[in-house]
Formats: sequence, structure tokens, C-alpha cells
Amino acid sequence: MPRGDDRADIYRAFTDAVNMKPGELRSWLETDDSKTVGQHSGGGESVGHESGRRIIDLLRRKRAELTDRDYAHMRKVVGYVHRHMAQRPRGDVSHTRWRYSLMNWGHDPVKGS
Repeated sequence: MPRGDDRADIYRAFTDAVNMKPGELRSWLETDDSKTVGQHSGGGESVGHESGRRIIDLLRRKRAELTDRDYAHMRKVVGYVHRHMAQRPRGDVSHTRWRYSLMNWGHDPVKGS
């Protein structure tokens, strides 16, 4: 169970890592490119795609409404984004599975570049 300071740190790291707005992420998750990347468990929705839907919910909720489980997911998102950003491929990443996977987790690596 994260305490006050830990929650503040997790929230800050989450909002730094997630650079897509809820509507933008929702629109992305509806695309074929979004649905074709990531690890699929049992042939259903990928882990990242499911995470993206949860991120939309987290972004739309008030901070006071967030639970310990929400903070645990936020920490997971931050870890994923940081690990995958460290594996950035060379060259233009605009149309890569690497970028699409990150976008499912709420981070567009070409945004603002």
C-alpha cells in the first residue's frame, strides 16, 4: 500500500510517462495497428491494449478516487515505458511496432519531437 509521498511520486512519474490524452489514446486503441502489437494471452486482447483502456480510466478519474491497485498499475506503466524507451531502435520510428506498443501504454515516443 503506497503512502502519501509514494503516491505523489508514482502519480508524477505516471503523468510524465503517459503523454497521450484520454481521447487520443482511445482513438489509437481503436486502430488496427494498435490491435496487432503486444503479447496476447489466450488469443484475446494484448496486455498493452488492456492497459491502455485502464490508463484512459485512470486519467479521467480524480486523484482522490485512485486506489492502491490503481497506483500499482501506474507503477507498472512507468516501468514499461522506461524499459521500452531504453530499447529505442535506430532511425525513424514513426511506423514501427516498437512505437505502436508504447502507444498502447499511453506513451507516443514521437510526440513533441
